[in-house]
Amino acid sequence: VPWAGRRPGLEEVREHLGECTRCGLCQGRRTIVFGEGNPEADLLFVGEGPGEQEDRTGRPFVGRAGELLTQMIEKGIGIPRDEVYICNIVKCRPPQNRNPLPPEVAACRPFLDGQIQAVAPRVIVTLGKPAASLLLGRDIAITRVRGTWQDYQGIPLMPTLHPAYVLRQYTPENRRAVWEDLRAAHERSRG
Repeated sequence: VPWAGRRPGLEEVREHLGECTRCGLCQGRRTIVFGEGNPEADLLFVGEGPGEQEDRTGRPFVGRAGELLTQMIEKGIGIPRDEVYICNIVKCRPPQNRNPLPPEVAACRPFLDGQIQAVAPRVIVTLGKPAASLLLGRDIAITRVRGTWQDYQGIPLMPTLHPAYVLRQYTPENRRAVWEDLRAAHERSRG
């Protein structure tokens, strides 16, 4: 990557990504879903990959799971969605919303790392098992690690449940767990 050893800007990372054909996901996508939000956000959210709505609009987390995430950010912790930065491990939609495969994740990894370096958040929140496992460098059980502080290259990382999982398992316990995780992340991000 051209920014090795220094902090890139988000535009530079996006430019380097280009009209990416580095893995097979490019064949089924409509749009690259790079990420959006405040380029100097204190809180950065990482999900797994774009779904159908995201592929159509080019924006991360705009489907039902995205609406829930927006509510959790805006009503739960009381900040506008555009104050945080939101991106995914892979920037193109996997077919049938399956989990991204290791070569797909590897092809996109420099861009995720570039986004994290560019934003330089105070806290990272991973949404679901794939994002937490990738950034922590080990296979984790999300129900076991959620809500416990982890570390990603010196940045505090809070793993929490994916909003799509919360929608499928819409229990007061799951909603409360995510709300508590986000509140803890928000508190810590304010220094």
